[in-house]
Amino acid sequence: MAVINSYEAVIVFSLKRGEEAVAENVKKFTDLIEKNATMESVDEWGKRRLAYLINKESDAYYVLYTFKSEAAFPAELDRITKITDGVLRSMIIKKEV
Repeated sequence: MAVINSYEAVIVFSLKRGEEAVAENVKKFTDLIEKNATMESVDEWGKRRLAYLINKESDAYYVLYTFKSEAAFPAELDRITKITDGVLRSMIIKKEV
């Protein structure tokens, strides 16, 4: 039996391609997590000012995903965030219970 852990993932999306592209990316990652894990919540923090410029952008769209999955899925999620256009930064952490 596989061990199920709780995770949080914050993904920072670029606003350069417009709000429609951001909505597509949010849905893409929501669907991906729901397919491979048990989604607990999706908290869209919205447009926020960045602490420093990333790719010459000063604003970005933040989304917090909370989910439970097997240990292998967060590594795959991290890999996909790194190769997806429109993702500026991401961080996935295992929550302590």
